[in-house]
Amino acid sequence: MCFFSSFPQQPVIVSPQWLNENLKDPDLVILYTGFVIKSDYEREHIEGSRFLWPDWLAIDKPEGSMYVPDVNTATRILQDLGINKNSKVVICHKGTDVTIAARMFMTLEHFGLKGQVSFLNGGIEAWKKAGYPVTNKPTDFKKGNYVASVTGIVVDKDYVLNVLKTKTSEVVDARVKRWYDGDPTGNPRDGHITGAKNIPYPDMVDSTSSFKPGSVLEKNFTTVVPDKRKEVVVYCFIGQTASVDYMVRRSLGYKMKLYDGSMQEWSRDASLPMEKTIRE
Repeated sequence: MCFFSSFPQQPVIVSPQWLNENLKDPDLVILYTGFVIKSDYEREHIEGSRFLWPDWLAIDKPEGSMYVPDVNTATRILQDLGINKNSKVVICHKGTDVTIAARMFMTLEHFGLKGQVSFLNGGIEAWKKAGYPVTNKPTDFKKGNYVASVTGIVVDKDYVLNVLKTKTSEVVDARVKRWYDGDPTGNPRDGHITGAKNIPYPDMVDSTSSFKPGSVLEKNFTTVVPDKRKEVVVYCFIGQTASVDYMVRRSLGYKMKLYDGSMQEWSRDASLPMEKTIRE
């Protein structure tokens, strides 16, 4: 299964078959990631894969969890992974680690690789189920030459406030409905950003941690945001699960941004508007 974006380069979501057919491409870079440690990677991975520890590109700092690093740090990390300006990157996750792998996809696009990054649907489990081999051999590669740049995909609270006022974008909460509605979460305030709509990220994946058919994904969005021309700004708790919505809508060819502060920031600032769903 493969969903093509409106960009002329790589498809956003690719199948194991697609990856196998492109495995010998000298520009291909497979990044094995998820809630895994290096020994998981060393035990088995797709030939040519390189290990990406998520914390390298989703850092914790006093202001909160899972922020994008600065551009110089990102450049160093991407070069250390052997990424060049012409690289074609494929994100491969393990098990159910779709959300953190989607966050890595979004981060690479944020740092200028939009149109050059793909996501392996179903991850390494789908690869093995399709009958393709794995290896425990280390991957040799040279340091890359890619220089990161910031593209504006990740936005802040001021950007969100502005689009709430101007109605130029739709704000979407990617959390499950009960938290969107206002069930207690442990944050200072519960509910959702005033005016935000709800497209829960779990609706995008099936029981095998693969993405649902393209027609289902399209319907998930268009029933909530019928105007396909509108940019969508998505958020969640810390900017991780919202990355699934980001990537899926990108695969459908739409304009997306991600509010990185998400509820960890918004709920703590009493001046920022929030509301709960009125239940009958």
